[in-house]
Amino acid sequence: MNRILRLLRTLHSWLGAFVMPWVVIIGASGVYLNHGNQIMALFGYVEFSEAGFDLLSPVQPVTPETARGLSLQVWPDAIVQRTKQVQYHGRPSYEASTDKGTLIVSRTTGHYYAKTPYTRRTFAPSGELLHRKFYWGPVLKELHKSGWLGGGLQTWLADIVGIAMIFFGMSGFTLWSVPKIRKLRRKRL
Repeated sequence: MNRILRLLRTLHSWLGAFVMPWVVIIGASGVYLNHGNQIMALFGYVEFSEAGFDLLSPVQPVTPETARGLSLQVWPDAIVQRTKQVQYHGRPSYEASTDKGTLIVSRTTGHYYAKTPYTRRTFAPSGELLHRKFYWGPVLKELHKSGWLGGGLQTWLADIVGIAMIFFGMSGFTLWSVPKIRKLRRKRL
């Protein structure tokens, strides 16, 4: 029995070292997903104000071709898949979807947004970069769900870590309970 417990201790310590990064990721991402606004407030995050955009007017009329052209300026090697009319931040806009991201241009002001799953860049009609935003929610949600970014392994890594965490918990419980059970048996005798 002592040999089994030694083997279990070794397995438990290696599993602990293996799962520790994901335990931290799952814990931190879970807290952020539940309390994102409060955490961003702790870091002094202030939302970008678009109030000044209402004073803008595009030099040329904004058309679906404008959205396609701007998307190719932002992502030169992108393939434009479709363009459609949308409402974005309360403004009538054109949205050009590409294989690299989505470009949204306001029809009334000419400013535009280049969006990916994790970022948004806001540009003036002149092309000047005005603001960058990082979407922490989707990043942490993907880390929480699959254990890493990119999706190539889908949830395999998270599943492997989940199974390792089950064995980690079971081995920890066994290492804790066996000495207690032995002690109780000795007291009875």
